[in-house]
Amino acid sequence: MATLRVNVDGLDFPNPFVIGSGPPSTNAKIMCKAFAAGWGGVVAKTTALTDTEVVNVQPRYGKLKLDKTTVGFENIELISDATFEDWERWYRETKDAYPDRILIGSIMESFDKGRWQELAGRCIEAGCDALELNFSCPHGHPEKGMGAAMGQDPERVETVTRWVVEAAGGAPVWSKMTPNITDITVPAAAAQRGGAQGVAAINTILSCVGINPRTLKPMPTVQGHSTYGGYSYTAVKPIALRMVSEIARALPGFSISGIGGVTTSWDAAEFIMLGANTVQSCTGPMLHGFGMVTELQEGLLAVMEKHGFDTIEDMRGHAIPALTTHHHLVELQQEARARKEEKKRFRDKEWGEKDIKDAAAKLVSD
Repeated sequence: MATLRVNVDGLDFPNPFVIGSGPPSTNAKIMCKAFAAGWGGVVAKTTALTDTEVVNVQPRYGKLKLDKTTVGFENIELISDATFEDWERWYRETKDAYPDRILIGSIMESFDKGRWQELAGRCIEAGCDALELNFSCPHGHPEKGMGAAMGQDPERVETVTRWVVEAAGGAPVWSKMTPNITDITVPAAAAQRGGAQGVAAINTILSCVGINPRTLKPMPTVQGHSTYGGYSYTAVKPIALRMVSEIARALPGFSISGIGGVTTSWDAAEFIMLGANTVQSCTGPMLHGFGMVTELQEGLLAVMEKHGFDTIEDMRGHAIPALTTHHHLVELQQEARARKEEKKRFRDKEWGEKDIKDAAAKLVSD
């Protein structure tokens, strides 16, 4: 019988469905609601040390709709504006309430060894099972070299990952990748060199979701102005699938938490078959609620049982061997055509297999 339990880098997830870092994990109360609904893991909202200034604005979300259906979602929300002391308390409260679930601390700081290591050590001490390093927020604190500004620099990805691994006390460290880069395998390999057990991919894509047809201002509009934000939800899934599979092909065996447009069990199955161990969703719960995890679990089990996969690991990477180059596709098609033409040839040994009149007719010129 198929099971959704999956062990990733020594951590036992009851199922592979993880709340992605963001509004659905913004304090202990909401993280506990996610666990109560059945999510196997939660990545807490990204935090920094208390003296890192964080000031959010509102509105801070924008939707892209096709007819009346939301297909894309943009946010300009920053990391948590709560103090890190609040987070230490929230980590403990959440783990006390759900000791069997996986709580992952998400951290982001400037390029300073002491600050990263202090954050890492205090997260683990407060109860986090693992750490996710936010090298990927596309719009928060770029002027300080944080988020995607750091994730676009492989040397810094490697260095900061190594700093955190040193301070994590053996807990898994996963670096979160920015898609706002030419080749995502480059920073992923840098994270691996720095000692990370894996990566999370992808974070949101830097975007302008559109212009308000009434005000003629970019959205989301704050005091008549806007800024570029992170694009997520259904529309980004093909890009996320490509990038997850690129990492899986380039770094076999490296753990991957797949992110990008996951709202259904089939979305999750696609990420797993392209190399993901676990699957994160953030915008999905924001638009559909935590209860969407029921369909994720039931639907993924149904897919596994239909195709004979007993475990997530059995399913993981199943579709990767079918990915190849365009040149190889041409060769494969030429070979198939050659085989088809070969089958059309008539040989002496075929006489007698059908009525002699039909065989003769096959050899008559038109």
